Amino acid sequence: MSAAALSDRRLLPEVRRVVVKVGSSSLTDESGKLDPARLRALVDVLAARVNGGHQVVLVSSGAIATGMDPLGLARRPRDLATQQAAASVGQGLLVAHYTRAFADHGLRVGQVLLTADDTMRRTQYRNAQRALDRLLDLGIVPIVNENDTVATDEIRFGDNDRLAALVSHLVHADAMALLTDVDGLYTGPPNRPGSRRIPEVRGPKDLEGIDVTARGSGVGTGGMVTKLESVAIATASGVPVVLTSTAQVAPALDGEDVGTWFAATGRRASTRLLWLAYAARTRGRLVLDEGAVRAVVERGKSLLPAGVTAVEGEFEAGDPVEIAGPDGTVVARGLVAYSAQEAPTLLGRGTAELREDLGEGYDRELVHRDDLVLVRRRR
Repeated sequence: MSAAALSDRRLLPEVRRVVVKVGSSSLTDESGKLDPARLRALVDVLAARVNGGHQVVLVSSGAIATGMDPLGLARRPRDLATQQAAASVGQGLLVAHYTRAFADHGLRVGQVLLTADDTMRRTQYRNAQRALDRLLDLGIVPIVNENDTVATDEIRFGDNDRLAALVSHLVHADAMALLTDVDGLYTGPPNRPGSRRIPEVRGPKDLEGIDVTARGSGVGTGGMVTKLESVAIATASGVPVVLTSTAQVAPALDGEDVGTWFAATGRRASTRLLWLAYAARTRGRLVLDEGAVRAVVERGKSLLPAGVTAVEGEFEAGDPVEIAGPDGTVVARGLVAYSAQEAPTLLGRGTAELREDLGEGYDRELVHRDDLVLVRRRR
């Protein structure tokens, strides 16, 4: 069953490929150290699904938490260097726990470490896609984690949530399960009197007025805000999501009414455009006049130099850049055809004028429509 056909959570037991993301707080005890019993309970559920003929990709946090005990750390380190050291020690131990737990069910695992940069560069994106597909074809359970030993900002901001959504698209998953330490999305903080669980979200309007600003746990780094950002990436690219607690993963994957079900809101985008919309780190910005904004957003046109009023940042030809209106609102992202040194000399000039003054090759688009993706539609 394809993700496009998965319009109802009750169909989850029938899907072939699911990405499951589990956070550090769901794998640790009260002191913040890895709890092998919690890990094994999760593996028992996922292994039963794999042995039932399905495919599971597990995106697992927990390397830093697992490394805390061997390093004698009482709490999650705050400085980047110690976080990286804890991740280096903990990642091997974490995978060893998973290896033993899945082996008890006759299954093997494969470690896949990624950074955000691996999803920013199209070559690495394709290589990761090929490796994960082959692991699944061989009956291996991929264990994906952010490469915290070399990552920088990512391990500070819970990037495994976004990584899980990108991996879901990358492996053409039928659905994604986001496991956390609360049993679903609530209208407010779950411990606030009167807050109620939201069983289903069909679109952005269903989230209006919802308070998701509560902080995450002291062990993990991703709160509900990062979860919903991950959900937005997945659902916009055609992958539905169920968000629930790790304790409820079995009924969630069985299609029962637990957690919160997020229906897919868009069609599966090309890998290239998803990379550009969500994974690429922009190198600069092009500021447009109102006419150019309308041409790009409403009429689906390429971006010509005549409609650009300013160039910001340092970038080379082929780099991703933001495309903003005169008020600074970012409306699109694109791969620019000129460097930051060349672009200012072209601004406000028509293609015929550029061809006459500068010669053939300078009359092309600043950003071609095929290299452009809208990120916020104007009303």
